[in-house]
Amino acid sequence: MVDAWMIDVPGERVVVREPGPADEVPLLTLFEECEDWFVAATGLPSGPGDVQSLFYSLPEGASLEDKVLLVLERDGVVAGLVDAVRDHPEPGAVAVGLYLLAPWARGRGLGRALAEALLTRAGQVSLVTATVPAGWRSGERFLERLGFTLHAPAPTPSQVGNRRAGPREGGVRRAELRPRNRQGSAGNLGRGVGPP
Repeated sequence: MVDAWMIDVPGERVVVREPGPADEVPLLTLFEECEDWFVAATGLPSGPGDVQSLFYSLPEGASLEDKVLLVLERDGVVAGLVDAVRDHPEPGAVAVGLYLLAPWARGRGLGRALAEALLTRAGQVSLVTATVPAGWRSGERFLERLGFTLHAPAPTPSQVGNRRAGPREGGVRRAELRPRNRQGSAGNLGRGVGPP
């Protein structure tokens, strides 16, 4: 059974759920719509294997059992995707690898509502990490508004998790958030524990 819950965004029906087999085409569409992000992050538009690689790409030292993929649906249409890993880079932490919203879904409060719902569901998380392409100002502002601390851009890596960096891939800025006073545990993220 697929775990799903609604998040509160005034005037909109927004569902967060685990992806299923029928989501391949909507995710391909989402990736095509988000060409601006892919070019900023990798120097190239999304490729045909990017959706499939989502299901097995992991940062160094992470376990596939701790991987979480969530789809954001707005009024029945896939509008976003979150790829995260529990207990990485340390026990009790959550590493967000991809936090993607379609251009038509940006600026509506969906991203913030999703982030807040995920933080509530995650419970007592000691650390949340994310990266943003260096110079992707809207992503940097989004993370800053959520309370993340952004670090200086890192040099361009030759390896990103368990994949090789793209030929025009630039450096990223690491972001960290140390949530306070939350209930539960990091194990709840992406598992059927009910609405936040």
